[in-house]
Amino acid sequence: MLSIKDLCWGLGSGEEILKNVSLNIESGKMTVITGPNGGGKTSLAKLIAGLEAPTSGSIVLDGQDITGWDITERARGGIGYAFQQPVRFKGLNVRDLLELSAQKELSDREICELLGKVGLCANEYLDRVVDSSLSGGEAKRIEIATVLAKKDAKLLIFDEPEAGIDLWSFTSLIEAFERLKETEDRALLIISHQERILEISDYIAVIADGQVTKYGTREEILGGLLGEEKAVRCPLGKDKEENT
Repeated sequence: MLSIKDLCWGLGSGEEILKNVSLNIESGKMTVITGPNGGGKTSLAKLIAGLEAPTSGSIVLDGQDITGWDITERARGGIGYAFQQPVRFKGLNVRDLLELSAQKELSDREICELLGKVGLCANEYLDRVVDSSLSGGEAKRIEIATVLAKKDAKLLIFDEPEAGIDLWSFTSLIEAFERLKETEDRALLIISHQERILEISDYIAVIADGQVTKYGTREEILGGLLGEEKAVRCPLGKDKEENT
């Protein structure tokens, strides 16, 4: 389990982005963080992954305080992270990247399995270089596959995994998340606005203005979120109807 307590972080200008965030991410469960743009969701993911250092508070993974660890130490300690904007690697092909993430040689069957989870055909991508020749959607799916390849990871973080992915591949990704939940005792942390991802979550945390404003099980939180969205949309629809 990952435990975050009283986490604060701000920009060099003194602007506070995260304010006393406390949250538990349970092993074997899928937690989705959602909320308005600019609320601090991606900032929190970066702090957990070690891309940024908090100004105060603590991050504890399975009882060990990792607050002072850098991104390399956290990756070795069991945290996998998929960026919102995938990183390109000139000179490195897809097979190399997946094997680096898995920390072992992979058979064609294993690579095909990983790429199939994100809707890619292995035969077409095994030797593709992970550079600008890939489309944004292709690079995003390959990066997600590298995170799935980390069999020893205790916590997998996905920052808006739906971005740049077509509907068919997105369906494959939902199925991959569901399989991970059912077959592995790993914690999944997903930053997303997507209703279909929210619907398969175990827990939902809403972050707005740098604070956790709601947290609970899917059953406790989702209905209220969807109700709020409809409440915002209905007046607009009514006005339009009255003006026609």
